[in-house]
Amino acid sequence: MIKKLVKGIKNPKLIILFFLSFRFSRLIPDKLYLKIKYNLLVGKELNLDNPQTFNEKLQWLKLYDRKHEYTKMVDKFEVRKYITETVGEEYLIPLLGVYDNYDEIDFDALPNQFVLKPNHTSGNVYICKDKSKINFKELKKEVNMWLKREYYWFHREWPYKNIKPRIICEKYMVDESNIELKDYKIHCFGGMPKLIQVDFGRFTNHRRNLFDIKWNYIDASILYPNDPDTIIERPTNLDKVIEIASVLSKHFPYVRVDIYLVKAKIYFGELTFHHGAGYEQFKPSELELQMGRWLKLPDCY
Repeated sequence: MIKKLVKGIKNPKLIILFFLSFRFSRLIPDKLYLKIKYNLLVGKELNLDNPQTFNEKLQWLKLYDRKHEYTKMVDKFEVRKYITETVGEEYLIPLLGVYDNYDEIDFDALPNQFVLKPNHTSGNVYICKDKSKINFKELKKEVNMWLKREYYWFHREWPYKNIKPRIICEKYMVDESNIELKDYKIHCFGGMPKLIQVDFGRFTNHRRNLFDIKWNYIDASILYPNDPDTIIERPTNLDKVIEIASVLSKHFPYVRVDIYLVKAKIYFGELTFHHGAGYEQFKPSELELQMGRWLKLPDCY
């Protein structure tokens, strides 16, 4: 605790961010809240009158592009209907269960390996590789914490505001590494895939490599370090991945389509309308400007 206090005194921005996590911060209007948080996390004034960078435009979209269908798109349970109707049920990770609370989960009926996650937040996941090793007391505490999270208030991402919290259980899968599932995230602009981000080592040493849609490596980074020494082979079904991402993103000014690849089979992950909540650091900064040029803002006023 003392170390945290000393750190806060040395960096007053941390103190402000700490207070923004309290419920009273909900009294701050979205526009002002985003300006404050953007300045604290990005270190720049947020230009909403004439946004140019990718991050600035994502903040603009949070405020002015608020379509009701977005709520179902980011709901990890409800979006399954959209995937089925748009590209087909075969691209869905097999669903083992959906629950309104922890006590509904019948662990005896689940396989030895599975994945639990909330439908209404980002980044929360419980990966079970051996059911006999579950600490049920700790898991219940974690799941209940998920269900209480009102994710919208953290970054004012409107699509998350009215989601009914649930817990979903999916089949456990790994890719060719036999260790993890690399996350293929396709950044799409007006239905046009432009950039592919591959996240790997997420639970050990998180790294992120970038490629164009022809699988040319891009020596740049977004938040997490890139690793040019780690060779990620061009997916044999890359053209199909691009096609699916294009279909799923065609109605939106920007959306990130997340895909998993298991033995050359494509599985849908999720849709994200505000990558990194619009706060992630780009190196070089020209990449953020280029992505900002790709993002054409709609007339939402």
